[in-house]
Amino acid sequence: MESIRTYRPLNSSVTQARVLLIGAVGAGKSSFFNSLNSIFRGHVTSQAISGSCSTKGKPLPLILCDTMGLEQNVGAGLDIDDISNILKGHLPDRYQFNPSVPLQSEAHGFCKSPGLKDKIHCVTYVLDASKISIMSTKMEEKLKTIRRKVNLMEIPQLVLLTKVDEVCSLVKEDIRNVYRSSYIRDVVEEAATRVGVPLSCIIPVKNYSQELELETDIDILLLSAAVQMLRFVDNFFDDLRETFIQSGP
Repeated sequence: MESIRTYRPLNSSVTQARVLLIGAVGAGKSSFFNSLNSIFRGHVTSQAISGSCSTKGKPLPLILCDTMGLEQNVGAGLDIDDISNILKGHLPDRYQFNPSVPLQSEAHGFCKSPGLKDKIHCVTYVLDASKISIMSTKMEEKLKTIRRKVNLMEIPQLVLLTKVDEVCSLVKEDIRNVYRSSYIRDVVEEAATRVGVPLSCIIPVKNYSQELELETDIDILLLSAAVQMLRFVDNFFDDLRETFIQSGP
């Protein structure tokens, strides 16, 4: 918790890391935000997603940007073109997504000259562990299309694998078994194949859902995910710095 609270982006022009959450409806994007927020508030809480977790009124140096859920059909859910605008920092906060029409550059609120602080520094795909094996070909293709766009922008990418306790009785019994479960290992490997990311980029977590009180073992997985996001954000700024040094003034 302390390492997250005291985190400072490597680039001095940015005060908060911006991490974009992408996933299907019900995968656990908003639930992850609420779960992380609960840890820093000291009790389980559920609130409308506001983007920035806080502790004692002070915002954390991590902004989780939620999006409309992905859907497999064309013209439904989050539009691919809108994702490009989000990554580049063009979309205004609390923008109401329209699945049939992406945001146009002449629209009210469109940020035409975004700074580094407005852009996305890390993309995190949120996947439901219980639905990996039944992911449709259309959804798999949609995710890979998004990944290609993100790759072109050289933004680091992670996968949050949620609801791991719902797919393995060993993990349901004790969340600490998550890295001992061969079944979870198989699910992680399948997720890596379907999304096209290395195994090391997939983080299993359990969000708070039915619990009334915080549990340390759940907290550890959630906080580890947040720490990993910040490390990937640092990779993004590192790459930017190296590009600047190589290109020179």
